[in-house]
Amino acid sequence: MPYKSRLAKLEGTKHDKRVKLTKEQKQEIYEAYKTGMYSQRQLANMYGVSRRLITFCIDPEKLQKNLDNRKMRGGSKQYYDKEKNTAYMREHRNYKQKLFVDGLIKIEEK
Repeated sequence: MPYKSRLAKLEGTKHDKRVKLTKEQKQEIYEAYKTGMYSQRQLANMYGVSRRLITFCIDPEKLQKNLDNRKMRGGSKQYYDKEKNTAYMREHRNYKQKLFVDGLIKIEEK
């Protein structure tokens, strides 16, 4: 029997694990880099993300160029291990179910 939590949305909430930085943090990074006091590597270490993500925060045109190049190559062609994917999906469903049971996310009614 499927979980009721599958109907709840994580996107755009603070519980969405896919989002590495908030809009406010991206703005802070942009401002800090423009002062010249921090390098991209220092900012990456401070926020616990990759230097490449910092580059995309500082120069959104590079992000768009990267997305366009990826689309030209035929999209993301990452291969995955089926067993690992199954384990990750199970972990994600359990995480979402726990949030639902604890009342931290709710089912959106249409």
